[in-house]
Amino acid sequence: MAKAERSLAELYGDDPERADALAFGRRTDASRRGFLGGAGLAAMGAAVGGAIPFSATMPSGLIPAAMAQGAPAPAGAPAAPAAAAPKGPQLLDFPGKAKGLVVLGDRPLVAETPEHMLDDDTTPTEKFYIRNNGQTPEGFKEGDAWEFSIDGEVNNPLKLTLGELKKKYANKTYRMVLECGGNGRSAFQPQARGNQWTNGGAGCAEWTGAPLAEVLKSAGLKPSAVHTGNYGADQHLSGDPSKDVLSRGVPIKAALERHALLVWAMNGEPLSNIHGGPLRLVIPGFPASVSHKWLKRIAIRDKVHDGQGMGGTSYSVAIKPMVPGGKTDESNMRTLTSMPVRGIITNPANGTRLPAGTRKLALRGAAWDGHDGVSRVDVSLDFGATWKQAKAAKPRNAYDWRRWTAELELPSDGYFEIWVRATDSKGRAQPHVAGGWNPQGYGANPMHRVAVLVG
Repeated sequence: MAKAERSLAELYGDDPERADALAFGRRTDASRRGFLGGAGLAAMGAAVGGAIPFSATMPSGLIPAAMAQGAPAPAGAPAAPAAAAPKGPQLLDFPGKAKGLVVLGDRPLVAETPEHMLDDDTTPTEKFYIRNNGQTPEGFKEGDAWEFSIDGEVNNPLKLTLGELKKKYANKTYRMVLECGGNGRSAFQPQARGNQWTNGGAGCAEWTGAPLAEVLKSAGLKPSAVHTGNYGADQHLSGDPSKDVLSRGVPIKAALERHALLVWAMNGEPLSNIHGGPLRLVIPGFPASVSHKWLKRIAIRDKVHDGQGMGGTSYSVAIKPMVPGGKTDESNMRTLTSMPVRGIITNPANGTRLPAGTRKLALRGAAWDGHDGVSRVDVSLDFGATWKQAKAAKPRNAYDWRRWTAELELPSDGYFEIWVRATDSKGRAQPHVAGGWNPQGYGANPMHRVAVLVG
């Protein structure tokens, strides 16, 4: 039986310059690196479906967005042999969720939202990503009778029903991003452990609930209060009731931040079971794993919480850069407490084909980060050689994403890549490739790019 050829992505992953030479006949000496010419340019154009107007600035070793995993094949691209063709993404089929979400895992259920489905100012509940760690608790129909407690380093331990929470405390609604800590993980090379998120482990919904700070004030925090320890009602995948699925927490300062909420409604509707209903935490800016679903208990600790999912390599990034794929020194790890800046293009979608003669391209997208705020968004049409600043709308409140728009002039028909780069208020911008490799793949935020074919 003939051996199946490796994909272009695999070739580039092993040796980008050799892949250039094998696939496109591109010379790799320094005088020609980064450029296509002659037969190589023709081969690349045939592969992506059209002429490449900005081929002179196309970096050597770049896998075209049109060939990236999950991208539709451009018009004119040769079909892969059936034996070598990659499997298409598994699409979610779940009550109340939109068609098109991509399943990353089914035990527990994990599904991400493709970037083009994040084109709404407020992410509809049916388009919001799913990330579970254990068995989803089914059949909870207590509604306002749902109980949760606050204990530990407090003067007045509380046990409240959801109904009491709604009546005793002011209701607040904020539009805020919730983002999985592993969002962007698929960009790491070599592959890190965990679900291989692209950019779809995030959404920006309207969350309604009671400020956690007000409830903690009622409990009376002791001077010894340092950290929260959060517990939900979901069950361990093993079925062992003595095992916690996940029990993470945040510093008391974060719990007292006014946007941290005990949430019972999402986008104006009662919080659905799959998103943690009837009661969950939303603590913005942090990895979403601290925003516990099906909330049953908050333990106030006199030290950093040591529950399941705390310490070691769990939700941690390297302090000093480590060798990608190398041995992990846990003393070199720190807990990820703020999500990195990220910008995405939500329109057009990757693989969009436009009529011949199209010369203006309207762009839309979103940008966000953990705690510092997005200062600007830039887009590029020529593989990052030049950039144009996009128009970014003001956020509605802290932790809201910034919706942005831009218009680009297309010089001709052909194959184009649109790149986006967001920058936070401290001047940190998205990198070209994922940096800061760590064994569980947190904090990857490379620039997003989409392929567009005109004519």
